[in-house]
Amino acid sequence: MDRNSNTYTFLYAAIMVIVVAAVLASVSMALKPAQKKNVEIEKKQNILASVNIESTAETAEAIYAEKIIDEYLVNTKGEKVDGNAFTTDLKKERAKSFDEMVLPVFVCDTEEGRKYVLPVYGAGLWGPIWGYVSVSADMNTIFGANFDHEGETPGLGAEISTSAFEEQFKGKEIFDNSGELVSILVAKTGQVAPEEHKVDGISGGTITSKGLEAMLKDDFTGYEAFLNKNKN
Repeated sequence: MDRNSNTYTFLYAAIMVIVVAAVLASVSMALKPAQKKNVEIEKKQNILASVNIESTAETAEAIYAEKIIDEYLVNTKGEKVDGNAFTTDLKKERAKSFDEMVLPVFVCDTEEGRKYVLPVYGAGLWGPIWGYVSVSADMNTIFGANFDHEGETPGLGAEISTSAFEEQFKGKEIFDNSGELVSILVAKTGQVAPEEHKVDGISGGTITSKGLEAMLKDDFTGYEAFLNKNKN
């Protein structure tokens, strides 16, 4: 075949595309188990962070196995249901009707007593935001929180994943004295609200802050029956 012909050029290019695609597909398949493992480890680190337990990629699995003593799903009536809490996709659950949703619960033994970790999922300015909030055995007082995001603005909305923001949630309360679900207000500067239900929002990140506030209210509403049934 004439190497200077258009046919030769076309066939050569087509073969190279196929070869490169096959190599990339093989590499992707080979790396998939490791990528999945890394995602699982990161999730365990985040769950542990919500109960104020530090871990690394190397130690997270061992600490998780020791500290997380139970994990299960509940429906919006507060009843336990069958399923795998760790692999449940909260994004998919939030797309269902309220009565059809199932929500994960992770139970952790800490030096300060038993804590319950509740995953949360919502929307920020540029994409999804999510996190884990732990509550004490009274099912009202927040023990710790860990948040993350897909694409919030660095220095603004992305600040929700910093320890300075997350630390504010410790000791805040979800219910008021009458037992009504109030959740947590992510307040603007100067905004008045009961201190036990308020954290300071991100300066310049109002939409992300309000998205996080809405996320907490929506998901705490889903867990409300569970929290009320298990108050100690």
